[in-house]
Amino acid sequence: MILPDTPATDDGLLTRILSGPPIPRHVAIIMDGNGRWAERRGLPRTAGHRAGVTAVKHVVTAAAQANVEALTLFTFSVDNWGRPKREISAIMQLLYETTKNELREMADKNIRLIATGDIEGLPLTRRRALKEAIRKTSDNTGLVLNLALNYSGRAEILHAVRRVARAVLARELRIDDIDEPTFAAHLQTNGLPDPDLLIRTSGEQRLSNFLLWQTSYTELYVTDTLWPDFGKDDFFRAILDYQSRERRFGRVSPSRS
Repeated sequence: MILPDTPATDDGLLTRILSGPPIPRHVAIIMDGNGRWAERRGLPRTAGHRAGVTAVKHVVTAAAQANVEALTLFTFSVDNWGRPKREISAIMQLLYETTKNELREMADKNIRLIATGDIEGLPLTRRRALKEAIRKTSDNTGLVLNLALNYSGRAEILHAVRRVARAVLARELRIDDIDEPTFAAHLQTNGLPDPDLLIRTSGEQRLSNFLLWQTSYTELYVTDTLWPDFGKDDFFRAILDYQSRERRFGRVSPSRS
């Protein structure tokens, strides 16, 4: 396996996080840069995706150590089906291998696995392995690891609109009762708090159709680091940056009132 160059962890960063302001309950990550990481090393893009799996392990561990409640990883977009078939096949194989191989560790670390997106659109063997892992970790009470798979923010919103419309037609819901909490309850992320922090690697500055409803007031953190090089310390620094911000949600700061 091609492993990312991960520096030794600075335990002082974690200490500062745990002793500082509120920790983000939910962190979402757009894991970008696997292909560029491989190309810069003269390797096939598939090597970048395999290295990215190691980065996922580092970040999941870091999130659990920092007492983050939920971690959502943008694993595979609906738009990614337009990539070369060989690359898609490699990604799906990695999903299968990782789900099977990491199941015991998720159980040992009390991690609960869930998935967001059109899971039924995944290949059968990959879908079965994923559902089995979700079932076997369903009673875990630690970090919730949410994989956004075959996911589209716009498609999720349209799906929620259809669900609300059906409820209205069935007289289970009145039009005048449709408010933001009611609509959010029909999204695929129902049960999770909206992300407090969204991290995007590789320097790209866009949402890429990811959690469009849920990120209306999410703090954004963009780093030039490519995903396979993103380690625990990088994750901790992102949280520390979040903790240094003042979240006003459209209101005026108390110090300026």
